[in-house]
Amino acid sequence: MESKWSKVIIHASAFFAPFLVPILFFIISTEEDVKRISMQALLFQVIFGIFIAIAGVLSFILIGLPFLLIFLAIFWIAPVIGIFKALSGSDWNYPIVGRWV
Repeated sequence: MESKWSKVIIHASAFFAPFLVPILFFIISTEEDVKRISMQALLFQVIFGIFIAIAGVLSFILIGLPFLLIFLAIFWIAPVIGIFKALSGSDWNYPIVGRWV
């Protein structure tokens, strides 16, 4: 499979299979760039899931409500940016976890 379309599928998987698709692409791909993006996508989903859960708990005392809204926006917008960057052929790293992998 071509690297460009693999990256698009990995980024788009955030909306339908956020854990399964990156793990599968990490296992079956031979390209290092696709493996890097799949690991970033998986880490992004896990880290932001934790952030959203913590902000959700804190929103009961109204401190976490702004954070919850910001994290939810990033959680939905970042994969869309990744899809557009992958379609244009440029490299893109997920926020926060992009430098880790």
